[in-house]
Amino acid sequence: MLYIFATAFRPIMDPDFWWHLKTGQYIVTTKSIPRTDIFSVSRFGSEWVTHEWLSEILMYAVFSLWGFGGLIVVFALVITFAFWIAYRRCESRTPHLFVAAVALLLGVTTTTPFWGVRPQMFSLLFASVFLAVLDKYQRGEGNRLIWWLVPLMLLWANMHAGFAIGLVFILLTITGIAIDEAILHKRSLAFIWTRIRRLCLVWLMCVVAVVINPNGLRLYSYPFETLKSYAQMRYIGEWQAPDFQDPMFLPLLILILVLVCVPIFSRKRPRLSELLILLVTLAAAFRSVRNIPFFALVAMPVLADQFWSWLSARDRATEVISNDGHHDNSRRALAINLLGFVVMAVILTPFLVRRTLGRQPRSQAGYFPVAAVDFIKSQNVPQPIYNEYQWGGYLIWHLYPQYRVYIDGRADVYGDALIEEYYTIYGGTRAWREPLDSHGIRTVLVKPDTPIASLLRQDKGWQNVFEDSHAVIFVRSGTSLQ
Repeated sequence: MLYIFATAFRPIMDPDFWWHLKTGQYIVTTKSIPRTDIFSVSRFGSEWVTHEWLSEILMYAVFSLWGFGGLIVVFALVITFAFWIAYRRCESRTPHLFVAAVALLLGVTTTTPFWGVRPQMFSLLFASVFLAVLDKYQRGEGNRLIWWLVPLMLLWANMHAGFAIGLVFILLTITGIAIDEAILHKRSLAFIWTRIRRLCLVWLMCVVAVVINPNGLRLYSYPFETLKSYAQMRYIGEWQAPDFQDPMFLPLLILILVLVCVPIFSRKRPRLSELLILLVTLAAAFRSVRNIPFFALVAMPVLADQFWSWLSARDRATEVISNDGHHDNSRRALAINLLGFVVMAVILTPFLVRRTLGRQPRSQAGYFPVAAVDFIKSQNVPQPIYNEYQWGGYLIWHLYPQYRVYIDGRADVYGDALIEEYYTIYGGTRAWREPLDSHGIRTVLVKPDTPIASLLRQDKGWQNVFEDSHAVIFVRSGTSLQ
């Protein structure tokens, strides 16, 4: 857990972080949740489903009190708690903590690239909690605990649109229980219904709980619209399928290979219900890298179970493990472990915060147009601005309301047509001038090595007024700076 906690300490580099922070500030200061776009010139006044409003309030509140360091600590704790719950699920499958730890760390390594100060981390936490509660129910335990999923769903639906994953997990559990009871245990339909009826009611109540949000019924269709977006799937990396030639996805490949190979040598085969949820989440991970953490959460306990079964089949391994004895799972042991983590985390946190905050300005300056934004503020460059997609959030945080952006990370707000238009300009294709003219763009802020930057350098209608190694600013010729 300390390794996970320390690994989660990293500079805030998510380009969407900045507009999340500005949205939280807007909600707190105006005491209202925006329903239409307020940050852009290209889609101003169009529908904006602010599904992460509660996460954004929390992010801004923590930032106001403790700055970047506070945000990094809070989200490191969220990530750690999510994997502590996952570890407890692994631990329930094996009597040896090292076997559970191996499965956990393989899953952790698979998901590490996706950590950060972002609302998705709340979906990671809620998904981990849902899986733990559903595992207990599937084992015939936690019948009362299952009702807590309803208020958790209410909270989840107001923090991130990943709530749909929770509804899918419940449906898969219902289906898995029915399949196991019908095929493996030859149970009657009446018996199967007694096993799943409570969970069916919980699912219906969770569906109803989703509607209790500022966007009302609109939130039901929002996740499906995102999945159908052609432009998001084509241009936005985290919505694309994993590229296994990229070293970032090597842990995922290893996790999949181990899941396939270990049952071959193990005496135990995964239940049909386990295979169902594994295959569904694996298919989701193959479709979009955003879903890899959910697959890892599902896979880790199954892997721990298979590891233990494989080791138990080997006499020497069984002897070594048996000498360790059964570790105490009592509340006293749990309290001691938690106390030890808290003490070590308190000692470790100041060092981690200082180290991470020391890297924050350098990382920020290397990824975002810090000097260019200072130039825009000091020279009052003309608007509207056409900007890099990845810089939109940063510009919103530093320049709104004086300036509005052309585009930012809210791809759902802009829609496929405008995202395609953005890349038409960015790539300098044949019709690149027309969108700039139609939107009345007077300033262009992009990276120096982009196709549009090369074209504007040769265009007498544009003037290069600022350039460094990270960004270049062009304004229309004849425009004066103040």
